Amino acid sequence: MSVPPDDPRFRREMASAYRSGWHFVDLATAIPHRGDSLKVTLFGEPIVVAREQDEDVRAYRCLRRPRGAPQPIRCAIRYGMIFVNLDQRDHQLIEPETITATPRSA
Repeated sequence: MSVPPDDPRFRREMASAYRSGWHFVDLATAIPHRGDSLKVTLFGEPIVVAREQDEDVRAYRCLRRPRGAPQPIRCAIRYGMIFVNLDQRDHQLIEPETITATPRSA
């Protein structure tokens, strides 16, 4: 599918992707089959993008051996293009805020 460059939805989504920390990696056709992978370097960090057995595309930050296994990072396909998000704040697990309430006596 080709999208004309003057499509306002395309331009709006691309602007949103670049503003929010999302970075273009490659076209989705670069990893067409299950088990295919692609290794790229973004800002000095090695990233592996793979098409898993369930046909989903996932991305992993490759860490050095002392630090452990590859760290999953957010990955999305939009308009046939693969984007990854390297923002550390986007990958932190957030604990649900517990709200304590004291019931009022009648």
